[in-house]
Amino acid sequence: MKEIYNIFSKNREIEKIEEPTVTIIADYREKNSLVIAEMMHLGLKVEFQALKVADYIVNNTAVERKTISDFISSMINKRIFRQLEEIKQYPNFFLIIEGFEKHELYSDSKEGMSSNAVRGMLLSIILKYRVPIIFTKNEEDTASFIYVLAKKQAKKEIALNPKKKSFDVHEQKQFILEAFPGIGPATAKKLLKEYKNIKNIINAPLEDIEKLIGKKAQIFKLID
Repeated sequence: MKEIYNIFSKNREIEKIEEPTVTIIADYREKNSLVIAEMMHLGLKVEFQALKVADYIVNNTAVERKTISDFISSMINKRIFRQLEEIKQYPNFFLIIEGFEKHELYSDSKEGMSSNAVRGMLLSIILKYRVPIIFTKNEEDTASFIYVLAKKQAKKEIALNPKKKSFDVHEQKQFILEAFPGIGPATAKKLLKEYKNIKNIINAPLEDIEKLIGKKAQIFKLID
């Protein structure tokens, strides 16, 4: 444990106060990340486990970390929707999007994801999924956020491996649609009932969608 000296002690000998050691639970896939090296440099103890949910567990808080490229990729393959639902099994949770020092988040990506689609996703994460987002410059900045969090958290015993939440095919389609701003459960169900799948919705004439759901259809203009 790190030693802190109490300069106000009445004893002639310097009294040592032990600062609690905070253990960060990290997913084993983060082992080669520079974030781990930075956290250890800051004096944090890191334990690796095969986490089913999140990348880091800090006492009772789940942290999902994504570089900008991974964030865009998870939007395209829809992985992020399930991850947002899963981290909410913890009492506290947030998403870190890392890399603003090196990459631009809002420029149209090579993968075909428009800047407005990215903005729409960020709004959905905050407003619909109610998951806080922290933007960090780089691995060092990410490690510093986790360090401050670890020092603020009170020690609590919680389950480290919540079960992955499973959705059937219809529920997956609905969750994907609900990620668009303004598209709630009722509207998503109406669209799926009419068009059966997301591909048909995207390819449908905007005028037809507007007849079904009104001005909310304008959100699909953001998809290039």
